[in-house]
Amino acid sequence: MAKRHKELGKSRAKISRDRPTSRKQETTDPELDTVYLRIHQILVQARSQLARTVNIEMVRAYWLIGREIVEEEQQGRSRANYGEELIDHLSEKLRSEFGRGFTPTNLRYMRLFYLAYPQLLDREIHHAPRDESDAAGSSPTPQLGREDEPVGVLNPDLSWTHYRLLTKVESEHARGFYEIEAVRNHWSSRELERQIDSLLFERLARSRDKKGLIRLARKGQEIQGPQDVFKDPVVLEFVGLPESHRLVESELEEALITNLQAFLLELGKGFAFVARQRRITLEGDHFYIDLVFYHVILKCYVLIDVKSTKLSHGDVGQMQLYVNYFDDTQRTSDDNPTLGLILCVDKNDLMVRYTLGKANRQIFASRYKLHLPSEKELATEIRRELQYVRPQKDKSDSE
Repeated sequence: MAKRHKELGKSRAKISRDRPTSRKQETTDPELDTVYLRIHQILVQARSQLARTVNIEMVRAYWLIGREIVEEEQQGRSRANYGEELIDHLSEKLRSEFGRGFTPTNLRYMRLFYLAYPQLLDREIHHAPRDESDAAGSSPTPQLGREDEPVGVLNPDLSWTHYRLLTKVESEHARGFYEIEAVRNHWSSRELERQIDSLLFERLARSRDKKGLIRLARKGQEIQGPQDVFKDPVVLEFVGLPESHRLVESELEEALITNLQAFLLELGKGFAFVARQRRITLEGDHFYIDLVFYHVILKCYVLIDVKSTKLSHGDVGQMQLYVNYFDDTQRTSDDNPTLGLILCVDKNDLMVRYTLGKANRQIFASRYKLHLPSEKELATEIRRELQYVRPQKDKSDSE
């Protein structure tokens, strides 16, 4: 028996040696690999397109469900609590057939979705297929309903989770702004939620007039100068540090670097990290800039100094030193003047103004918050800021 097994093993080995090694040749043949790569690309694009199609059809269905609920409620106005009865009834029936996604809470979101976007399906953004646009030598371009107002339009780049967050934003202006920025910056739903909770729109809109507010809502954040970049206050809740008078500047700086991605999101578009604790040596004296960034839109260096106390004139003078040094030694002919931002617990705007002079266009100071401010807290901040901003603006306009 052992002899028979041995002979059988030899014959199998011989058959294995004689069998063509076509599979091995397929993996090494460049032409066959090229075919595989083309097919692989087709499948990846098909899978991506399928996911986008499923997403947009789901969003469309939820909008239609919301419309059905609202229109039925309007017909049953004479009955008290008819809307709640309707949602509970629909939830029970839909969950039994379509699963857990149709809870009363989700149905209420669908209702709010329709109320927030009553014209959503009248116009849609259509993207050219990626392979067709690539073949034409250009990137896909969204086809917008109206060029100056690409908001309130069903967009395939926004998921149901995005829209559900947007329905919570009561202000139509703010909702339009977040919608544009979420698409433009490819925000995940978590990033969108964070920006809404940190009241990004209100912080950017604090010193704009009515026309500027509408422009912000319809076109998103347009960066034309330093005043369009820096926010006040800057919200740093992601560092996880408590509000404390014993906070050490190095701890905050370390936390910002550890959470660099979140910090860049808070700073806004265009910031690229360059260095930390950049040393400057002047005739044997050493100075250290906390954080150095480069702004790719404004084409200039941005120096950031972190202070754990109220801003002093010495802090302003120190930043002026850093800015002057960078302008003289680091700035090239293609760069715009260096900008400086001092992050501090509190500040005195008049002190900053008289320290730097009226012509200052390079140094800014912003307070930072280690927690997400409430709407009431932010309203207080805005009123305080406007007391300083409006008189200065009126004075400059009159001049």
